[in-house]
Amino acid sequence: MSEPSPHESDVPEPHSSIKRLRVDKANPTIYDIARVAGVNPSTVSRALSKPGRVSAKTLKIIEDAAAELNYQVNPIARALPTGRTNTFGLIVADITNPTFFDIIRGAQTTGTLRDYTLVLAESAESAVTELTTARRMMTTVDGLILASPRMDDHDIRALAQDKPVVVINREVEGVSCVIPDVAKGISEAVRSLAGNGHKRIVFVPGPPQSWMSARRWDAVQSACEWSRVEAVRLESAKPTVDGGRRVARAVLASGATAVMTYNDLLAIGLLQELQAGGISVPDEISIVGFDDIFGADFTTPPLTTVRSPLGECGAAAATRLLDLLTDAGSPIEIMQVETELVLRGSSGKVLAKS
Repeated sequence: MSEPSPHESDVPEPHSSIKRLRVDKANPTIYDIARVAGVNPSTVSRALSKPGRVSAKTLKIIEDAAAELNYQVNPIARALPTGRTNTFGLIVADITNPTFFDIIRGAQTTGTLRDYTLVLAESAESAVTELTTARRMMTTVDGLILASPRMDDHDIRALAQDKPVVVINREVEGVSCVIPDVAKGISEAVRSLAGNGHKRIVFVPGPPQSWMSARRWDAVQSACEWSRVEAVRLESAKPTVDGGRRVARAVLASGATAVMTYNDLLAIGLLQELQAGGISVPDEISIVGFDDIFGADFTTPPLTTVRSPLGECGAAAATRLLDLLTDAGSPIEIMQVETELVLRGSSGKVLAKS
């Protein structure tokens, strides 16, 4: 007599292909699936964790039974045999900042296409909170994306030693990064302002710990030097609409006829405060933001800004992270995405001198 094939013992008898049994449970288990499918619980466990170990016929019966019971795989339980939860984390600096909306959407969409779930958290602009949150998330997610991180490079590299990490809006040696090329968009903005006759441009920066804020200031200085325009750097309280309002007096006191801000929120707050004080934009002063967030064109006048492809950044970071999970030996990559000037009504006419 010939020996049965490895899969034959998994196949239920024809009369038990799907048994109509009542399951009085809000959260069905593999034992319930086994009863409905007419197989052993161990067969269900193999089918759900390592489908290749059961026959296609048995797998179909088990999948049908699981669907009938509305069974949902517990990612933590699934991680016990596989080491994977099919989740990845994303930590943003400020969850209320629209700058991160498209980053989140891009990462989420990419994750969904590859059967991964996004877990979201924020650091509230705190390096300490960010590191604590990252360490906690690393115990349950398969990898981590850090968007505009505030912690230092050493801590980021330490996290990357544990599980795959990808960084957005910052370059960290030894870690894959997605970085907007700010030089292109800022150069276009400065040339536009210089072409309108502006001779002094103020830059309102972001948080002191922001790597990207420093890069944008460097790009402003370089572009202004090339266009023979004076660049002046001020300080801001925080990268928010309120921070923009608070810096308005300093902007006026600088004597500049144009201002570029670290992000659109600062630019919007500045625009509102100047208009409240009777200053005409752009007739008396031009304003240029950065990022082109949702709502940047809702202001009066609409905000001129340097567009950063935020959705593309989120998608690229998620793609790179999931690729690293598939092939841990992949090389470190620094991916750059282009920025561009979006001209609207808040920039243009230079302040007339008597």
